[in-house]
Amino acid sequence: MSTDDNIFLAASTPLEEVAGWLSEALGLERVEDPELRDGAYLFRGRARTVDGDVYFLIEPNVYGEVDPAPEDVSAIDRYQGVVDIRYAGKKNEELQEREARAVFDDLADRRPDVAMVLSHNMSLMTAAYLPGVGVHAFPPGTSLDEPDEENWRPWIVT
Repeated sequence: MSTDDNIFLAASTPLEEVAGWLSEALGLERVEDPELRDGAYLFRGRARTVDGDVYFLIEPNVYGEVDPAPEDVSAIDRYQGVVDIRYAGKKNEELQEREARAVFDDLADRRPDVAMVLSHNMSLMTAAYLPGVGVHAFPPGTSLDEPDEENWRPWIVT
C-alpha cells in the first residue's frame, strides 16, 4: 500500500524562503532533480525514528480552494505550501506516519509562528498546530473535509 504524509504550511513568507528555513531547521540537503515543477524543492535528510533517509518535496498547495462552496470546505484551504514526506526505505505505513509526526512536532517546536496541518493520504487529519493555540492531535479517521469541520475548525487557519 502506498502511503503519503503531508504537512500543509501557512507561513507569511514566499515558498522559496519556507524551503530555506525548513531545510535549515531540519538539517536537510537539497536534491537536484530536473523533473521538478517550477516552484518545487526536493530535500533529503536522516530519519528520526529509524535508520534511513527521508525525502521532502516542498511545493505550492494546489489541493485547497480559495473560495470553496460550504460543502467543499477543507482544513487545508488557507495553507499555501505543502511538504510531502516519504521514508526512503522499505514501505511501511506505520513507520511512514511515525516519521511524518516526528517532523511535524519538530517543526511546531522550531517554528511557532507557522500554522501547520499534518495529513495522511491527503484525506485524514492527524494533527494541527496553530500559533498561540498549540498542537492538537485528532482521533483516527478525522477527515480533512467538511463532514469533520466542526472538529478541526478551532485548530486551523481560517
